[in-house]
Amino acid sequence: MRAIISVSDKSGVVDFAKGLQKLGFELFSTGGTKKVLVEAGVNVRSVSDLTGFPEILDGRVKTLHPAVHGGILAKRNLPAHLAELDKNKIGLIDLVAVNLYPFKETVARPNVSLDEALENIDIGGPTMIRAAAKNFPHVLVVVDPADYKPLLEQLGKGAVQIEERKSLAQKAFQHVAAYDTAIAQYLRSDEEGFASELTIALKKKYDLRYGENPHQKAAFYVEEVAGRRGVGIGSAKQLWGKELSFNNILDADAAWNAANDFDDPTVSVIKHTNPCGLASHKDLAEAYRRAYSGDTVAAFGGIVALNRTVDAATAQEISKIFYEVIVAPGYENKALELLKQRKDLRILDMGPQKTVALSGLDFRRVGGGFLMQTPDALTETTSGWRTVTERKPTKKELEDLLFAWKAVKHVKSNAIVLAKDSTILGMGAGQPSRVVSVEIALKKAGERSKGSVLGSDAFFPFPDGVELAAQGGVTAIVEPGGSVRDEEAIKVANQYKMAMMFTGVRHFKH
Repeated sequence: MRAIISVSDKSGVVDFAKGLQKLGFELFSTGGTKKVLVEAGVNVRSVSDLTGFPEILDGRVKTLHPAVHGGILAKRNLPAHLAELDKNKIGLIDLVAVNLYPFKETVARPNVSLDEALENIDIGGPTMIRAAAKNFPHVLVVVDPADYKPLLEQLGKGAVQIEERKSLAQKAFQHVAAYDTAIAQYLRSDEEGFASELTIALKKKYDLRYGENPHQKAAFYVEEVAGRRGVGIGSAKQLWGKELSFNNILDADAAWNAANDFDDPTVSVIKHTNPCGLASHKDLAEAYRRAYSGDTVAAFGGIVALNRTVDAATAQEISKIFYEVIVAPGYENKALELLKQRKDLRILDMGPQKTVALSGLDFRRVGGGFLMQTPDALTETTSGWRTVTERKPTKKELEDLLFAWKAVKHVKSNAIVLAKDSTILGMGAGQPSRVVSVEIALKKAGERSKGSVLGSDAFFPFPDGVELAAQGGVTAIVEPGGSVRDEEAIKVANQYKMAMMFTGVRHFKH
């Protein structure tokens, strides 16, 4: 039996090679892998001994040879194949252990050149992997070091069953597919528009107990993008608590994105992906208290996210309430001690990242396909807004309008947010009727709605929502504008001496 071992990731390869050698395999290798094996005392020969041809073009060509691929691709149950190998003095190759050049890691480095990137595109490796995987009933293919030990155990017991061979083959094809996806991503990184063909590379982070409901199976996959280090909730490090659920991850993602859309210290409290509480304040503990006050009932059992390192004072406040998850870019030691007193609280550390995970493209699954769009990641300012009412907003109203406008982007449509002092006082989400969302927001805010401002993710199709807001004490409104009944809405706003501003931008979130 003969095996080719040529790996970029050399973890476990020495023990694997020694195990194969004990089982009677004759080993062949290339370059750095051969050097590591020889230094470890493994008896291994060069692939050049197999091909009778030296490595050329600085190692670009070393395994692309009939002596390699003929030995891999020959079907052992076809006498004609075996006779042809014998005629050409080509021996069989029974096992291929290969993983590929670190292309993704290379292009993720800052200022990497095109030449460096191209030199890290593996050619011989994927070709050997695909050949072995194509012929998996006869040839074993291994791309993951985690499979070394189980495979040695099976080989030690005798033949490897067809089911396991098939499993290794599908893993090999997926490995190459993800590798090719990374290369394609890199080469189109400066192109605009949507590619005519597209693949997404996903790597399983872990299995989940179940999905949205207990009868649904689930797992968490992170997207691998060439040239981009891990960002967003997929890169979170869990410091405490039991395993995350499907719904925990969805809500933690929403919470983290909402909090990080603000430059000032900000806290978001999320329930079912909607911010039931959101507030900014120079003092983080006060920001939390204000966010919690947005809806003290809904906050129970929710997710809390902060865009600053959690200090002891803030942790003391948070630990008074039962939350499922807390997400932050870091924690002071005392803060961690306090939070860990909550045995059921899952603590996620995002590390020093400020970027919201909205780079790349946004995918939405539908039956039979995907919808794809660029993310809703505009930098929000008031510079492009225009006042459409007789009264202009005061400076304080304008500050709160900007907060409300940034907040409403994170609420499910039809979305309405009431805000004051950079704090959500009430919100209406996901209603078929916009006026009903206004009613819900006013009900949640109660008496606090007096003197508040309102943010609406889309225009008011009828003036009834504006009138209802005015009767609730709202003094200023920000909305996109663009309705055929805009003048009616403006007329009602003027009647109640409200200020109204049009942004010209819509923020639907379905």
